[in-house]
Amino acid sequence: MTKPRKQTYTMDMYLAKMKDRDIRSDADVQRLSGQWDKGMINELVVTILTDDYIPPIILGEEANSQLWIIDGLQRSTSLMNFRYGNHKITSTIEDPIISYRAKVKDENNKIKTDKKGNIVWNDVAFCIKNKTYDDLPEELKKKFNEYQIETVIHEGCDMKRISKLIRRYNNHTSMNTSQKAFTYIDNFAREIRNITDNRFFVDCGRYTEKERTKGVLERVVLESIMCMFHLEHWKKQTKQMNKYLNENSSKEEFEKLDCNLHRLEKIITSDISDIFTSKDSFLWLTLFNKFTYLEIEDEKFARFLRAFKNGLKNKPVNGELFDTVDKNKGTKDKAVIMNKLHILEKLMEEFMGVNKEMVENMDIPAFVKANVNANVSMEDIVQYSEVFEGLTKKMDHSSPLFDKFNRPSMIALVAYSFENDIDLDKWIVKFFADNHTYRKNQQENLQHMVDDLKEYMESEDV
Repeated sequence: MTKPRKQTYTMDMYLAKMKDRDIRSDADVQRLSGQWDKGMINELVVTILTDDYIPPIILGEEANSQLWIIDGLQRSTSLMNFRYGNHKITSTIEDPIISYRAKVKDENNKIKTDKKGNIVWNDVAFCIKNKTYDDLPEELKKKFNEYQIETVIHEGCDMKRISKLIRRYNNHTSMNTSQKAFTYIDNFAREIRNITDNRFFVDCGRYTEKERTKGVLERVVLESIMCMFHLEHWKKQTKQMNKYLNENSSKEEFEKLDCNLHRLEKIITSDISDIFTSKDSFLWLTLFNKFTYLEIEDEKFARFLRAFKNGLKNKPVNGELFDTVDKNKGTKDKAVIMNKLHILEKLMEEFMGVNKEMVENMDIPAFVKANVNANVSMEDIVQYSEVFEGLTKKMDHSSPLFDKFNRPSMIALVAYSFENDIDLDKWIVKFFADNHTYRKNQQENLQHMVDDLKEYMESEDV
């Protein structure tokens, strides 16, 4: 049997051969065209117009020189549809701006040259949203038509051989939704993969090997980060969630989750590990994150999980049960998630003997977001904490104002100073000298400090 040969065509030549049926797309066992959605076609066209790489198309050649598409049918028919079928690029395309060089022309539409007779070029950008091939500028049409299509041709085929090759080349599994969505979180992909290697996912939950290979653990990590730090921007679709986190998350958030998982490793035993499933893990991890701010020994969280499993879950909160909140509703709807979290928080508060105010006040990032800046990041929180430590370095740390339960309002005040470009150096010394207690309600305490700061600035004519 002869070795397959390589053949390169220009796009224009390749599609012309398809039109003339020199290359046919309807082999007996070949699946039908039209399997790709519009988003896939968008990306293929962008790949061509930016001169990026597409894999070779596999062809089978009969003795009479008739060529049949073995692998690459969807690419071929999609390109044909764009070139000759009036296909319009949709508005959802990810990268719609195509840059290219164009010859500069004068008012008479003649090509301009410089004093040496060299053609003058301009860098141009063109948006292909809602555009067909006919809408493209001539330069991009030319770029499309001259693109080099690589093919690999199996010679000496009959239809039986072609059918066998179709079966062989299509013997693979495409990316599933979670795996494809993961490609949109490139800024933190390494951190996520490191977290999924955490022993927690091996010993402390009910995660199958299939879920690991199918990208489910990565989804659990991302849902946890979204729920822990960005719940107000919750995205139901995994792709949209990953795109949001890629731009708005931080390494500190992933480090916090990783730290929490290592803590859970030490307390989760086999009798409660089945609580952590691929469906609900992000809720439990978010709840544990809130728990960590209470600075209660971790073992008490394990006791809560044990109590929940052994009957506490059947206790209604506002007339609803955790297991039935999502009945007849989407399990990833924002309203359902918030309701489930509310139930878990309420049950945990009662079990721990704490109140909601204590839980909320100890969550410094959430407190700062709610009271100062909704877009604050974990990196910002770290910076505010460092500034606070610097401002109070020489003060007496036995003051009740340094109490851990007062820290959220203190960090929030530093955030307030950043937002309003205020220097706290002198004011904070005076405030600590004049005050020896704080309001337990951290929101009220923050407002008290802001009012005092404003009064000080007016008196000092700052």
